[in-house]
Amino acid sequence: MRITIAAVGKLKEPYWRQAADEYLKRLQPYATVDIAEVPDRDVSRDEARALAEEGEALLRVLPEGAHVVALDIDGSQRSSEAFSEHVSQLMVNGTSHIVFVIGGAAGLGSAVRVRANERMSLGPMTLPHQMARVVLLEQVYRLFRIMRGEPYHR
Repeated sequence: MRITIAAVGKLKEPYWRQAADEYLKRLQPYATVDIAEVPDRDVSRDEARALAEEGEALLRVLPEGAHVVALDIDGSQRSSEAFSEHVSQLMVNGTSHIVFVIGGAAGLGSAVRVRANERMSLGPMTLPHQMARVVLLEQVYRLFRIMRGEPYHR
């Protein structure tokens, strides 16, 4: 399985980078995981333009043929077990590459939402996009542990 995290912005603070690196290391036995970062734009001047530019950049890094999951607060919510089952079903149905898309400070533009095969929410609370990346990486690691029947914290 190949997983790509397409994200707006870099993890600037060392604690976010360290947390993400830890989960990327833990994921190595389970999947090939790539990070594709696009520059964030200043949303304070013209949010619509910033969203459009970030969206265009994200669309350029989406691999052809991949199953695209946009992280969106209005997307479907699943438990960790249901998330694992969902990804397992995608794999059974022939999906070999999943791309999770994380927007910037203002979220995701409509072009990315339209391109996505599905929208998924990490929960009803708004998370900073740096934290969302770490939470997503942890949940992807957890889904593989669940899938293989390995121990995980409930």
